[in-house]
Amino acid sequence: MLTSIDRLLLVRGVPIFKELRDDFLVRLASIMNEVSYPSSRMIFAQGQEGRSLYIVVAGKVRVHLEDKDLAILDKGSCFGEMSLFDAEPRSASVTAITSCDCLVLTQQQLYEAIDETPDIAVNIIRLLSRRIRTQNIQINELQASKK
Repeated sequence: MLTSIDRLLLVRGVPIFKELRDDFLVRLASIMNEVSYPSSRMIFAQGQEGRSLYIVVAGKVRVHLEDKDLAILDKGSCFGEMSLFDAEPRSASVTAITSCDCLVLTQQQLYEAIDETPDIAVNIIRLLSRRIRTQNIQINELQASKK
């Protein structure tokens, strides 16, 4: 179990939350659930309905499409945030590489938090935009290498 201070420090380090006030972060961190996954356990599968954001507390996870790795995430990284907003199925699978612990924020918890502090929505939009830009660069580099 994480202490309140550990939760605050971890949540404060997540890019989508970094510009938020500490009083808000304390509240947000306190409502998140802690969940543990053993090594090789799939946290969620591509195509599943999702309504939760995850923050890696300890361990490593892989974001993948079947056998193709898209990203390896470790402590302080977040994943699953897209499904919080669009209610679409998960766009990729996430599997624990090592045993790992995560903090989980549900869609309902996030919406209540956004009502209280709208800046969180702007931070999430920035994160999603950066991820799309990174993927676009990777796609362009891959296409250029095939020519």
